[in-house]
Amino acid sequence: MAVSLSADADIGTITLDKPPANSYDLEYVQELGAAIDAAAADDAVKVVILRSASEKFFSAGADIKAFQAGPHERNMAMIEASHRALSSIARIPKVFIAELNGHALGGGLEIPLACDLRFAGDGDYRLGTPEATLGLLPGNGGTQRLPRLVGPSRALDLMITGRTVTPQEALALGLVDRLFPADEVRERTLEYAQALAGGATKAIGNIKLAVHEGIEDGLERGLERERELVEELFLSADGREGLAAFAEKRRPAFTGA
Repeated sequence: MAVSLSADADIGTITLDKPPANSYDLEYVQELGAAIDAAAADDAVKVVILRSASEKFFSAGADIKAFQAGPHERNMAMIEASHRALSSIARIPKVFIAELNGHALGGGLEIPLACDLRFAGDGDYRLGTPEATLGLLPGNGGTQRLPRLVGPSRALDLMITGRTVTPQEALALGLVDRLFPADEVRERTLEYAQALAGGATKAIGNIKLAVHEGIEDGLERGLERERELVEELFLSADGREGLAAFAEKRRPAFTGA
């Protein structure tokens, strides 16, 4: 399989493994969607890391030769499957972290854009959306997620020129959230994920939902949703435990319930 899900304790890992460059087609995207669904359904998994098995590429994006071969209906089926899979991440109350340590180009960058956080290793690789140089546009969510992440003008500049950036430039733009030495990115990403998994995961999940839904639905609906989600937490076991632990001056023992 090109995409697999594994779980170690409460950390799920989705691994992209389609040599040489993790270029994807319809079947690949369907496997990615299935892995995302499986991670969402596994109650033992609290945080999900999405990484590549390749030392050189996170993903080079869509398989251009497959696109060229068509037919058009198959190409659009891949786009639609990709939209479904990547959009589902925002609706899952678990944090998804993209771990980047190689080229992420075109659709290969649009996968991390759909994740909640992007952690990168420093190195000699590039990130970008070069679709305009092929007469296309970033069609797996890039035209929508990139402006929301780095701002409309910066995103537009990246997309219309097709230029790529280094990991250091990506950090300055806000395209990635953390930049680590290349040989530490896996360990540091795992440490971050473990810290989240050991915390108030119900609250963390509700915070994620409030953020994503508020961005999509506007301020007033976002505030309404915030009230709904905080009420849910007041009534939860973790909410009661957190307040009791504060009053009793002890460390809370969260269970995710």
